[in-house]
Amino acid sequence: MRIVFMGTPDFAVGSLMALAESGKHEIIGVVTQPDRPKGRGHQMLMTPVKEYALSKGYTVYQPLKVKTPEFVQVLRELQPELIVVAAFGQLLSQEILDLPRYGCINVHASLLPKYRGAAPIHYAVLNGEKESGVTIMQMDIGMDTGDMLAKVAVPISEEMTMGELHDELKVKGAQLLLETIDSIAAGTVQAQKQEASDATYASLLQRSMEKIDWHKDAVAVHNLIRGFNPAPGAFTKLPDGKNLKIWASRVVAAETAAQAGTVLSVGKKSFVVACGSGAVEVLEVQPESKKRMSAQVFCNGRGVHAGDVLGEE
Repeated sequence: MRIVFMGTPDFAVGSLMALAESGKHEIIGVVTQPDRPKGRGHQMLMTPVKEYALSKGYTVYQPLKVKTPEFVQVLRELQPELIVVAAFGQLLSQEILDLPRYGCINVHASLLPKYRGAAPIHYAVLNGEKESGVTIMQMDIGMDTGDMLAKVAVPISEEMTMGELHDELKVKGAQLLLETIDSIAAGTVQAQKQEASDATYASLLQRSMEKIDWHKDAVAVHNLIRGFNPAPGAFTKLPDGKNLKIWASRVVAAETAAQAGTVLSVGKKSFVVACGSGAVEVLEVQPESKKRMSAQVFCNGRGVHAGDVLGEE
């Protein structure tokens, strides 16, 4: 099948790689977001999808907006039978949706209609979901509202991080994509309408969400920490006013009258912090301007002490 692929981050690379390695399809073009400056040096970096596509010799397109008449004409001249979209980052126009013979399908990292939108993997962990998954969807003009063509579920353990879930969904989604395209080609795919009343949304992440609110219960704090690992990272304030990112934690049973954010104890390998209800044991941290380190290394250095209160400005 003649396929145009649209995607941008590492999650999308899994689907593009699966298409490339299957040997069944002709990738006639790869569309990704424009290169943007990143890091302290503001160096222009390729998107992960562009980097992989160029390594395979595919033609890469990076329109600022895919909806422009000029780029729609580019797509029209490519004559795709199918457009595959995975975490691309731009909405498609009806003109593009109608262009390929088999339309446009999307590899979405949630069990739709739950977590439509930009950050479904983060929100699944942040909200303490027990299950996530991937849905292959026939795209329409709405935000992740199209008919569902296939689903695969993935359990979420209490310790699983967003990064670990991301990597599993990346693999499962790629496998499901190939199976779905086979079904489309064979005419055996069965579309299912989404129940709009069950829809939830995973909106863009905000910087304010990264700060740990120790007044919340221990499970919520733990979910925030693992939900923002490996990016962007949950942080708190040390007594000296500097930021401390917390990368790994564990919920522990604790009954205390101490103020939320108080360091209850410091052990050989971790330290325990009081929450609004219960407490969390902190296992891995990153002090401001430092590398990630175990709580043991941190506590052997400057560290924290029992009685310190975290999170206060």
